[in-house]
Amino acid sequence: MTSSETQPGTQPGTQPETQPGTRPETQLGTQAPPGRLLELRDVAVTYRSAAGDVPAVRGVSLEVAEGEALGLAGESGSGKSTLAMALLRLLPKSARVTGEILLDGEDVLRMNWGRLRAVRWASASVVFQGAQHALNPVRRVGEQIAEPLLVHGMATQAEARTRVAGLLEQVGLPAWRARSYPHELSGGQRQRVMIAMALACSPRLIIADEPTTALDVMIQAQVLTLVRSLIADRGIGLIMISHDLSVLAATCDRLAVMYAGRVVEAGPAREVFTGARHPYGRALAEAFPTVGDPSSRMAPRGLGGDPPDPMRLPGGCSFHPRCPAALPSCAWRQVELWPADGVAGDPAGHAAGSTQARHTAACVHVLPEPERSEPERTGPGTPEPGMPEAGMPEAGMPEAEEAGPEAAGGQEVPNAPSAANASGAPDAADIPDDPGAPDARPAKESA
Repeated sequence: MTSSETQPGTQPGTQPETQPGTRPETQLGTQAPPGRLLELRDVAVTYRSAAGDVPAVRGVSLEVAEGEALGLAGESGSGKSTLAMALLRLLPKSARVTGEILLDGEDVLRMNWGRLRAVRWASASVVFQGAQHALNPVRRVGEQIAEPLLVHGMATQAEARTRVAGLLEQVGLPAWRARSYPHELSGGQRQRVMIAMALACSPRLIIADEPTTALDVMIQAQVLTLVRSLIADRGIGLIMISHDLSVLAATCDRLAVMYAGRVVEAGPAREVFTGARHPYGRALAEAFPTVGDPSSRMAPRGLGGDPPDPMRLPGGCSFHPRCPAALPSCAWRQVELWPADGVAGDPAGHAAGSTQARHTAACVHVLPEPERSEPERTGPGTPEPGMPEAGMPEAGMPEAEEAGPEAAGGQEVPNAPSAANASGAPDAADIPDDPGAPDARPAKESA
């Protein structure tokens, strides 16, 4: 950054001077309740495609407190990575995000480009999945770790070199590795470099997207131990994504299990892992052998079927076609998150995301007995017996025309930055004429 440039999110001539190595003052935290770092309110993500809108995330509400670790679990395609990348608007232009994403009380979806650029890496950072692809292969790793420090004006060149050496030592690498290229490092070493880069600007929130993917078991354990110790020492909020429920249970304070774009179970990590109440959460937990029980290795408990097509979701509970405990009403009845002990307390949607969260599950089997009994199908739009389920076309009849993007509503998010661009700034070709305004392109006409 040259001396003639102004810091992101400020008008020329109004930027207060920031001493190198210190964190710039921001307006974050002026609206958030004490202790609450991140709050998601009814967040939905839809991808636009030639075939129609594809709902990837459907109405997720969660909270992360300062120093708290939240794990997002689910199969591939459940929406967990899409949700995480939406937190900093790192999704492609085909994605449309609605709801509210409050980081220290400030809505990320309403930030202009300058403000968003100031928040990325400085207030919230990402450990991307697959370090071998996230690191720039033609730049030394020390330069890549130093880049967010220099972009945000937190250090001079000399100070950045000193900070990089310290960060490498914190993640268990010698300082001389700063001059190495990514291909000269092992998979575990590259993942440690990504963690050092995420910690460079001392953010308050780190999003770790499957940080142990493609690592062997011993290296996984080392990386997880490192993450736990760094988070505890610095009091950083953590969102960790994985399909491995056991990894999340060992690392996180709370777990949220996602299926078909929705949170179907949430609560304290150990409680969800050992006593899951939703059949899908129970299937994830039982997919792993028990350490010390050789017989469990010989009797794997798989889950039949495949996740549903997001463009043709089944009616009612999306999991009911694969559920071994499904009731007839599950085909048309969708249960919201409810306390797993069956006793109503706080509203279920808030209980799932609060710091003192109760164990909740979106399943008919956790409802109290009066609520569990199948209610009669009454009211407008209720299918009669023998009629097709909601969202499923009747045999021999054409499907309804897919809704165009103008029907989805919401805010379109810009392209994700290149992996080497630590500042998170978009390419010039991807920036709309008015960065603070929604996309003004005309809506697609109906067929």
